[in-house]
Amino acid sequence: MITYTKKSKTMHIGTAQGQKYVACIKRDSDTSLDTIAEEISVATSLSYPDVLAALKAFEIFVGNHIMNGSAVKFGTLGAFIPKISSKAEATEDDVTDDSIKRVSCRFFPSVSFKNKMKTCKLRLYTAN
Repeated sequence: MITYTKKSKTMHIGTAQGQKYVACIKRDSDTSLDTIAEEISVATSLSYPDVLAALKAFEIFVGNHIMNGSAVKFGTLGAFIPKISSKAEATEDDVTDDSIKRVSCRFFPSVSFKNKMKTCKLRLYTAN
């Protein structure tokens, strides 16, 4: 379940200018690799140290593949795909390493994961 709050925002562009309100996710805390390793070890016959070692290796190798320019696909979850942003240059020869402004990575959810997210339950956060 995703918990959200309401946040005021001043809009400066378009026909919806002025004070408006939007929904924002209220994140309680991030989930660590240790927590996931513990959950997997409870749900399977694998020991916590074995799961943690495999997840750490997974983290390293996924990072290496992305840094080498490969997309990394995770079946029903989606894919991490590296991308670059660059300046437009006048000629092909003008495009060099210096033309690249930023290297980053995007996550693209799979169709099944995207559809699953559409059914996610929502709850308004209320302070007690």
